[in-house]
This record gives sequence, C-alpha cells and structure tokens, in this order.
Amino acid sequence: MQFRKKLPSLTALVALEAAIRHRSFTAAANELGVTQAAVSRMIALLEDDFGRPLFNRGHRSIEPTPACLILGATLADSFSNIADSVDAVRASVTDVVTIGATIAFSSFWLLPKIAEFRQINPEIQIRVVSQDGKLDLRHGGIDIAIRYGVPPFNDATVLGSCGDSIYPVCSPNYAASHRIRDFPNGDYELIETDVPNRSWYRWEDWFSRLGRKPDNLRSMLRFSHYTETIYAARTGQGVALGWDTLIKTFLADGSLVKVGDTEFEAEGRYNVLVPLDAKRSAIADFTAGWLTQALQR
Repeated sequence: MQFRKKLPSLTALVALEAAIRHRSFTAAANELGVTQAAVSRMIALLEDDFGRPLFNRGHRSIEPTPACLILGATLADSFSNIADSVDAVRASVTDVVTIGATIAFSSFWLLPKIAEFRQINPEIQIRVVSQDGKLDLRHGGIDIAIRYGVPPFNDATVLGSCGDSIYPVCSPNYAASHRIRDFPNGDYELIETDVPNRSWYRWEDWFSRLGRKPDNLRSMLRFSHYTETIYAARTGQGVALGWDTLIKTFLADGSLVKVGDTEFEAEGRYNVLVPLDAKRSAIADFTAGWLTQALQR
C-alpha cells in the first residue's frame, strides 16, 4: 500500500511515543525491553528521516520539540486504537455475549436472527437467557436484553426500539373450515394467553378496542406461554392474537393467516437494552448494534 512508503519504522515510532511519555530514553528502553543505546539510535534515525531534531537534549534530560509533541499525540491515539482492535479480536475468541429476552421473543424472533448473525460472525459465542420474569440487569450476567415496555428504564440504557401491531390469526385449515371472513361474528374457538403480566393483550382488550363484545366470546384454550398459544393456532385449534413482530415468519411460511383487516398498535415497544453498569465489551457492543438494526428493519 502507498502509505507504507511514507511511514518510517513502526518500531522506531513506538520508541518515540514511549520516549515522549517518559521524557527519557532510558525509561523508554526499560518499558520496551531494549537498551538505551537502541532507543537513542532509533530516535536519531527518525530525526535524519524528518530532517529536524525531535528533542532538545539537556545534560540529564530531554524535552520534545513542539512538532514532536504533535506527532506524539497522534501516535498515542493511533496505538490506543490498535490496542482496542487487538483486544476485540482476542475477545471474539474467548468472550461470550449473553442476551436476555422473554421466552416468546427468544423463540420467535431472536433465535432466527441469531442464526443469521452467526452466519456472518461465526467466531462470536452467544448465550441466550430466556425467561418471562423481569431480567435482573443490575448484578451482571446479561450483556444485552430485549425488553417490552415503555422507556426509560432505571436499570438500562435503550439503544433502539420498535413498536408492534396486534391482529387475529389462525391456521389456513381453520380459516377454510370456518366462515372466517365474518370474524368476529360466528362460532370460533378463541385461544388465550392467560398470564398475570398484562403487557400481553387478551381477547377482551382486542374487542374493547373494537368497541364491541360478541355474544359468543369464549376462550376454549388458555396457555401460560405465548409460544403455546401460537403453536395451538398453527395446528388449527382456534384463533389467537398475533403480535406482528413475533409471527412474521409463520405468515411467510403459510402456517398462519391473518384474520380480517382489523389491527391495533401495541402501547409498549420492544427495546434493545444494555445494563447501566455493564462492563463495556467491543464484541457485546457490536452484537447490540447488529440486533438494534435488525429489530428496526
């Protein structure tokens, strides 16, 4: 590359940066594990290359010239950036990025995205913690979390978020065997996600948004996890409420179809979070950035 022809010896530049910091050829030599004479020789070669002195030499001291100080500041920044990049490469071999999310979000959105991510970045190790209870982000263990709710949060920084829409879904066979175009009028098995967490909308919430309640509202199946609700819907056991972000893949593969044209926007948002007191990691930051972009696509 052309820039290589313009640069002096990298070893000499390392010696120069150390000599500027220490204001001493001897201390620079001790740091680098070479002799004082070797450092003096490298500095002299640089001065010959530049055509000017880099230090004002006293009887027992050296003082960088103004031009030398400018070069030294650039070298210090550049070496620091190189060190950070080397650490990131080393970390990619040994560090594990831990991602936390709800069971449904992990199953329906996160795991397919991780498969896509690892095709591009196979060297990054991923650990997924799936639980429907609130993840503890204050005591370590989680590098990145995806949380549904309304920010801000007192335990994390939001990197990005997206909303969601909700609408009824069922299997194609169920739609074919029922007059699904007349929904919600008719006789249908409604599948409910019956959990204490009210962030999951229920059928009464959906009908309330419509401003009506059908006479034959009945939930024949109730599940404690949304993953079970959607499995039941895909196997033709009734109509469930579909969260668009979570079930897009099932609409795409044809195992679910949308029922009617009515949908509403959820009040909360999916948020990519990093704990407030998290130890920064280049690999975790990179992974969080990728997930944020994927969520907002």
